[in-house]
Parts: sequence; structure tokens; C-alpha cells
Amino acid sequence: MERILIGLLANGNLLLEGLPGLAKTRAVKSLANELQAGLSRIQFTPDLLPSDITGSEVYQPELKEKFVFQPGPIFSNLILADEINRAPAKVQAALLEAMEERQVSVAGKTHKMEPLFMVLATQNPVEQEGTYPLPEAQMDRFLMKVLIDYPDTESEGKILRLVRDENNSTTKKVKSEPLSQEIAFKAREEIQEVKVSEAAEKYIVDLIFATRYPEKYNEELGSWIDFGASPRGTIALDKSARVVAWLNGRDHVLPDDVRAIIHDVLRHRLILSYEANAEGIGPDKVIDEILKVVAVV
Repeated sequence: MERILIGLLANGNLLLEGLPGLAKTRAVKSLANELQAGLSRIQFTPDLLPSDITGSEVYQPELKEKFVFQPGPIFSNLILADEINRAPAKVQAALLEAMEERQVSVAGKTHKMEPLFMVLATQNPVEQEGTYPLPEAQMDRFLMKVLIDYPDTESEGKILRLVRDENNSTTKKVKSEPLSQEIAFKAREEIQEVKVSEAAEKYIVDLIFATRYPEKYNEELGSWIDFGASPRGTIALDKSARVVAWLNGRDHVLPDDVRAIIHDVLRHRLILSYEANAEGIGPDKVIDEILKVVAVV
């Protein structure tokens, strides 16, 4: 939930990876209910067409303008792209263009997205049959990749009680008043004012630099990474760290803020080598090693 809020406040898009039934959809629905925001859920399938997402021109002979644009489900505030890796490349590209440009072009006309616009895409890490993995260049457009794992025993018990209470008609349900979207916009304005000192800025840049030239830090790290993060990764780390600082009630970024969010920001931006994959080394372990070798100024 914290990562979803960070994505919302940083005006970014999230990729949620986890097995089915771990409440990815529920989390997004809860956010939409609490924020007075529209929610569109798109179930990605291999037969989906780009126009099924973006919308299309519809012929209406009785009108003066014969062709009228019929908006697709992408024209909402929160977009839940369920199992994004099940759709073919053309459909993925249509969604990712809307994410990047915040607009859609249909029949030569440009249509702007809502001011509050956020895509939360999900994918199943286990099932690969009949899927179309997102290319690295497209993964880079997501602010963060969030891994959702099984809950612990205490949380599992809370889930049981929550669902039991929801299904119990005698339980008194307290409904809270949804928050205005303006609150999110005001929060973003305050986050823009969060200061990043030269030392914190250098720490961010040094961490990204270490992903590109790992051999300068140690030989083992150099053998694990083929390609590092782009400047988009640097910007995402800066924005996310400022949100973390703001959520903690500070007006300046600390190295701890950067370390708190770096795994989610960088895990999908690193292309690991064959040696790393053969040894079972994942992105999170590589990032752990980078944090060890890059000094805090």
C-alpha cells in the first residue's frame, strides 16, 4: 500500500508482480474508493486490440460530424492493467504510449488523459505459457516494480477476519468520506519543495553510476551486470526518495530515504548477465551489493 501511495504522489506508474489472489486488484480498488477517483480494469488477453484500450472513431450518420470518438477504458484516473504480459506487443505499446505521453492519438486526433492518471499493471511471475514479456525499454517506463509475496501468519489471520466481517450482514460497516483528488495535487506540490542536498544528489548519481560501470567497484559486481539504469532511473529514484522523505514528515532527503526505495525503483532496470542468472543472482541481491560498495558522502 505504501508503494502504491508513493507511485500516486510521484505521478508515476507501477508494475505489481505477484501470484494470483494476493489482493493486487483489491488494493487498487480500495485506493479508487478512498480518493474519489475513477477506476478502469482491463483484463489483458492475447486477442485484445489496441482500440479496445484507447477507444476508436465510431460512424454515426445522423450527426453532422460523421465520426465520433468513443473513449476506451484508458480514459479514467486509475487503470488496472491485469496480467499485462498476456497481451501482444501492439496492445502493450498502446498502453505504454498513454503512460509516457499522457495522451492518445486516434485517427489523427490527440486526446488528453485525465489530470490524475496512474497505471497499475500486474503480472504473474510463474506462469509464462502464452505470455508476451515486456521488453526492457518498456519496463523502464514504470516508476517502480513492486514484488508482492505471500502474507505472514499474522496477516493471514487478519485477512480471514476482514473477509468474515465483510460477509457478515450484522457487522456494522463504517464508511469514510472519499478524499478529493485536489489533496493528491496539493501533496505533489509540497513534495516538489522537498530539498535534495548536494550530498544526497551525489549519492543518487553514484548509485546509478555503479549500475553502469560495476567493474570499477569490484570484479564480482562487474560480472553480474550487463546493462545498468538509464537517466530515467536516476529521475525515478530522486522523485521516489522525495516522496519517502515527505511521508516521513521531512522537508529534505536523507540517504536512508534513497535506500528505502532503491530496490523497487531499480530492480526492473538492470539487465543481468548470463553468469548472474546461472548462479541464481537476482536484481535485489545485485542492488544490495551496490549499496555496500557505494559510499555515503
